[in-house]
Amino acid sequence: MKRYKKYIMPYLAAFILSPVLMLSEVVGEIALPKLMSLIINNGVANHDVAYIIEIGFVMILMACVMIIGGVGGAYFSTKASTCFTADLRRDLFAKVQEFSFNNIDQFSTGSLVTRLTNDLTQIQMVVMMCLRMAFRSPGMFVGALIMALSMNASLAVIVLIVIPLLAGAIAFLMVKAYPLFGVMQQKIDRLNSGIQEALTNVRVIKSFVREDFENKRFYDMNLDLKQHSLKAMNIVITTMPVMMLAMNITTILVVWFGGNQIIAGSMAVGDLTAFTTYIVQILSSLMMLSMIFLNGARAMASVKRVNEVLDAKIDLTDDAASRKDLQVAKGRVEFKDVSFSYSSDASEKVLEHISFTAEPGQIIGIIGTTGSGKTTLVQMIPRLYDATEGQVLVDGVDVREYSLRNLRNGVAMVLQKNELFSGTVEENLRWGDETASMEEIRQMAESAQADEFVMGFANGYQTEIEQGGTNVSGGQKQRLCIARALLKRPKILILDDSTSAVDTATEAKIREAFRTSLKDTTKIIIAQRIGSVEGADKILVMDDGQIIGMGTHDELIKTCEAYQEIYYSQRDQEKERQVSA
Repeated sequence: MKRYKKYIMPYLAAFILSPVLMLSEVVGEIALPKLMSLIINNGVANHDVAYIIEIGFVMILMACVMIIGGVGGAYFSTKASTCFTADLRRDLFAKVQEFSFNNIDQFSTGSLVTRLTNDLTQIQMVVMMCLRMAFRSPGMFVGALIMALSMNASLAVIVLIVIPLLAGAIAFLMVKAYPLFGVMQQKIDRLNSGIQEALTNVRVIKSFVREDFENKRFYDMNLDLKQHSLKAMNIVITTMPVMMLAMNITTILVVWFGGNQIIAGSMAVGDLTAFTTYIVQILSSLMMLSMIFLNGARAMASVKRVNEVLDAKIDLTDDAASRKDLQVAKGRVEFKDVSFSYSSDASEKVLEHISFTAEPGQIIGIIGTTGSGKTTLVQMIPRLYDATEGQVLVDGVDVREYSLRNLRNGVAMVLQKNELFSGTVEENLRWGDETASMEEIRQMAESAQADEFVMGFANGYQTEIEQGGTNVSGGQKQRLCIARALLKRPKILILDDSTSAVDTATEAKIREAFRTSLKDTTKIIIAQRIGSVEGADKILVMDDGQIIGMGTHDELIKTCEAYQEIYYSQRDQEKERQVSA
C-alpha cells in the first residue's frame, strides 16, 4: 500500500469525510428500530398520541441527518475514488511512455489498453465501495449485534450460530473467485488486442475478403471471454442466494421463537419488531461485506496487473548517462564493431560486427534484402535499442552517455510505417517544432513536396487528419511525415524506406531539397530502390545482419556482386515497365 499512499494524500480530506459521513447513516439505522419499538410499546399500547408525535419528530430529524450524511458520503467517495484513479492512470500512462520497444512487446498493446482502462475502473469501483461500505457495514454489524444482544440475548444466539457459517462460505467463495478474475482480465486483453488488430487492418481484411474469417476469430475470442466471465461471475451470483437464504431462515427462526416469547409474556411486540430489523441489518451488513470482498478479489487481480506495469524494469534509460547535459552538435555517426540480438541468446544475432562512419552533412544510403537488419541498425542511433556488443557513437560520444531526451532531440526519424495523429495537418507538422511559424511550416512542407497537395485541400493546413491518416494517400502521408521530421531541424535525419510510395520524380525533388536545406545534416536513407541512394556519399550493402559492401555507387558497381545483382535486376524491371507502358 505504500505505493498508493501518494495517490491518497492529496485527497485525504475526502477519504476521511466519506466514511465519517456514512457512519451518520449507521447511527440512524441503529437508532430508528429502537425508536419504533418505543412507539409501539409505549405510544400505541397506551394510546399516547403526544408520545408518538414526539418520538416521530425525533425519527424525522434523524432521517434528515441520515440523508445529509448519505449524500455527503457518496459525494466524497466519488471524488476520492475518481481523483485517486485519475492520478494513478496518469502515472501508469507516463510509465508506458518510458517503455522501450522490448517492454511494449512483453505486455502487448491490447493488454496495456486493458490495464489503463478496465483494470483501473475495477480499482476505482472498489475504492468507492470501500469508502461507502468499509466503515458502514462493520459499524452496522457491530451496532445491530449489540442492540440485539441487549434486547434479547437468547434470541441473538440464533444469529451468532449463523454468522460463522456465512463467514466460512464467503471465505470459500473468495478463494475460488480470485484466480478466475485474473484469467478473465487476460481474456479481456486478448479480445482488446484482436479488436485493435482488426480495426487497424480493416482495409486489408476487406481487400482479401476475409470478413468471415475475422468474424469467426472474434466470435471465438468473445465466446472464450464470455465463458470465463460466467465462470467467475457465477461465484458472485451464488453469493446472493446463499445470503438471502440465511437471512430468511434466520428471520423465520427469530419470529417463531420471538412469537412464543410474546405469547408467554416475556417479550414486547415492539421489541420483536426492532429485533427482527436488527437481525436483517446484521445479515445485510454481512452481505455488503461479502460483495466488498468479492469485488475486492477482482480488484486485487487488477492491482496485480497494474503493479506489473509499474514494476516493469525499463531496459533503456539514461540513469547511467554521465553526460546528460550534452546535446548533439554536429551529427557525426560511428558504429564500432556493433552486434545486436533481440533475445538474451547472443547466438541469435540480428546484426554482427557492423562498423562504419557517417560524417556531418553526408548522405549514407543503406540497401539490402528484406530482414537483413537495416531498420534495426538505424534504430540504434536514437537508442530505440541498445547494442549488445560494440559501440554506437554520435559526435564521438557513446549514445548511452547522452540523456535520451537530448539524444533524440538531435535525431529525426521517418519510420518505415508512417503514422499521423488525429488533428489538423498543421498540428501534425508541429510535432517537429511546436513553436514554428506558419512560414517555416510551409517551407519544410515545400521541401518535402507536401505543400502543393496540402494547399489543394479545401481547408489547407487546417484540414483534419482522420485517425491513422486514413483520409490521405500513402505517398501524401510519407511526405507529411518527412516535413514533420524536417521541421525538427535535426543534426541526424533517418529515412527508413520512407519514399517507397512516392513517384521517382517527386523523390528526386525531395533528395535535392535535402542537399540544399539540410546541407549540414547527416542523412541516413534506407531504400529498396537503388535510384533512391545512387547519389549518396556512401552506400552500405547489407545481408543477413552484416555489411557485405561499402562505397559509392560507382565503386560498388565494380566491386560488390550483391549490389550488381540488385542494380541490374531493377534496371531490367524498369526497362520492361517502360516497354509495356
